[in-house]
Amino acid sequence: MRSLTGAAILLLLISSAVAGQGHVVAWGGWKPVTLLSGQQVKMRSLLVDGRVKEYSTGDSHEVTETLSVARRVFRLNNALPSETNKSPRWAWQLGGWMSVNSATGHVAELQLPEFDNHSSEASWFQDYAAYCGSSEDGNVHFMVVAQIGRRRPLLKKVLSGHSCAAPVWDRDPTRVTFETPAGGKLSFVVHDNVADLQSK
Repeated sequence: MRSLTGAAILLLLISSAVAGQGHVVAWGGWKPVTLLSGQQVKMRSLLVDGRVKEYSTGDSHEVTETLSVARRVFRLNNALPSETNKSPRWAWQLGGWMSVNSATGHVAELQLPEFDNHSSEASWFQDYAAYCGSSEDGNVHFMVVAQIGRRRPLLKKVLSGHSCAAPVWDRDPTRVTFETPAGGKLSFVVHDNVADLQSK
């Protein structure tokens, strides 16, 4: 018996999922792309039931057995109105984060408070995201801990500086550490829907 190709296997999975009213969520292969800013990243497609729904970059994070999150990347039309060729000039751009539910096939944009698509670098643990964000005008910067499903962040503390590296998580107790632009470190213990500054 001849071996099945990848496409044939995917069709069988989709057929069985449709028969059982389930969904098949899969990730495509990695491809290098250049962002509008000139930065080089690797991206891959997100497929639901064999159709491309979104594109992502970086590692995805599994929150539960059926829910994962990933950083979105998308194409933006970079053509000027004055250009004679009216065809779109697609350019890749970093987006925010999205949630992917493999049980329902639902893909949704996550609303992470003060998340800046250009400078924020999120670090995930369980259903928490920690990152440095900024106000809409970019004049005020914050250390933020957000939780999926909650509109208000657990932590939103003013940061002296413009950005920071991805914070570092620990467990027992659940704790996140931010490194400030000046080189200092601040740790917060996350419990009971709050994030308290850890005393030294």
